Amino acid sequence: MFRHMLGKTLGLFGYTIQYGCIAHCAFEYIGEFVVCSGPSMEPTIVNHDVVFSERMSRHLFKIEKGDIVIAKSPFDPQMNICKRVIGLEGDKICTSSPSDLFKTHTYVPMGHVWLEGDNLRNSTDSRNYGPIPYALIRGRVCWKLWPLHSFGTMSETPMKHIIKAQRDSDSD
Repeated sequence: MFRHMLGKTLGLFGYTIQYGCIAHCAFEYIGEFVVCSGPSMEPTIVNHDVVFSERMSRHLFKIEKGDIVIAKSPFDPQMNICKRVIGLEGDKICTSSPSDLFKTHTYVPMGHVWLEGDNLRNSTDSRNYGPIPYALIRGRVCWKLWPLHSFGTMSETPMKHIIKAQRDSDSD
């Protein structure tokens, strides 16, 4: 009786460890569900939206301009941030506001990205803390899951015209 109960307990423990390892690998290498908070990505992502962030793009260095990413905050490593990639390494970025008379620019250093929120008036981003290391990127947001009325891929960007204009000015 005791041997049978011990066998069942160890079997259950073994399955728990196996499923835990599978879950860890899935969340670490495939993706994760993220509940977003804060106004910095409005109107694209609003408070309490649930998104799916895939990790393969980060591992394969397939992050592109216009992608929305989840990254570790450069100020607080316990906190994740959700921002849009505006510039990749080597890109020239305008760091002044549209109303500034004199425009200032900076270059994104090697191994870094420039991140900004879609809500430029209410976002703490690379304009405040500079370019962030590529290693701080956790994943690329590819699906909006909640609320259901806005379910779908995150391939379209409301800032497409801004990113295109930056690409055009970079080629000048």
